[in-house]
Amino acid sequence: MSSLISKYLPWLLVLLLRGGVAAAAADGKKKVPAIIVFGDSSVDTGNNNFIPTIARSNFWPYGRDFADGLPTGRFSNGRLATDFISEAFGLPRTIPAYLDTNLTIDDLATGVSFASASTGLDNATAGIMSVISIAEQLDYFREYKERLRLSKLGEAGAEEVVGEALYIWSIGTNDFIENYYNLPQRRMQYATAAEYGAYLLGLVEAAVHDVHALGGRKMDFTGLTPMGCLPAERLGNRDDPGQCNEEYNAVARSFNGRLRGELVPKLNRKLPGLRLVYADTYDLFDAVVRKPGDYGFENAERGCCGTGLFEAGYFCGLGTSMQLCGNANKYVFFDAIHPTERMYSILADTVMNTTLHVFL
Repeated sequence: MSSLISKYLPWLLVLLLRGGVAAAAADGKKKVPAIIVFGDSSVDTGNNNFIPTIARSNFWPYGRDFADGLPTGRFSNGRLATDFISEAFGLPRTIPAYLDTNLTIDDLATGVSFASASTGLDNATAGIMSVISIAEQLDYFREYKERLRLSKLGEAGAEEVVGEALYIWSIGTNDFIENYYNLPQRRMQYATAAEYGAYLLGLVEAAVHDVHALGGRKMDFTGLTPMGCLPAERLGNRDDPGQCNEEYNAVARSFNGRLRGELVPKLNRKLPGLRLVYADTYDLFDAVVRKPGDYGFENAERGCCGTGLFEAGYFCGLGTSMQLCGNANKYVFFDAIHPTERMYSILADTVMNTTLHVFL
């Protein structure tokens, strides 16, 4: 009996939380009127469709299991974790990409994503694939705030949206695996990954300061997942081919520890009215990739498209001419880097249960 309770209690909590949100929505009371997102491909809902970069996913098989079966620019077969989180707060089922010119003020007022696939906290990371840097995402946020102010919402309405919105950050993996470990410049400046991580944490602090100065108060910074267990990193693991790169995982744990134990408390003390939380996704992701069967998955070592070992982006599209899994729900990863919709759903439910429920 105790094992059944431990198995199903998290899902019951999600249902209760969502029921509470629905009741609040019926009363016209939303503590969080919008979800505003900064980050990388884990939360990019299509911004890279509108910029000149090859870091795109606006083609089949991405979006295969989306509502209409069409690609949106999300690096997955369907929705992302932030989409599920938006729905859990009684907001739209999907968060639109800010650069989509078809958005109305009503669309903007319930939240947007400024995220850009292949970007990082470090501007040098964004430069690798010519994508939207964090500095540019913050500039778009300033523009967003002004668009709300000049709309039918007016200054008071805009300030309410900005002040009560939940800001989600999901970023940092590319800084390590695409920049620090892949290119020489930052390794010449920072002798160890820990030193580079400290530099990145300084950039986190600056970015949170900027959003706070513009009126943001409710924020979630999501920690790194076990990036050494991505299929692409397993393939590139020279010391133990096919296995998780435990050095990369140790770097992620160290970064997360300093983010959670040092920076988040520091910023909450320092910035008036700030409610910054740390969302841990490492432990859940680690548990899933170690024992996928416990979570209903059959494969945690390969992605669904192509060989599942290296394909992502355009290579995923090319790889599907040869191979594509029949049921992505059985896979943790859709391509060699990014999770499936089902994995994103599990991540979102966990974060709602453990962290974001404080904003309901």
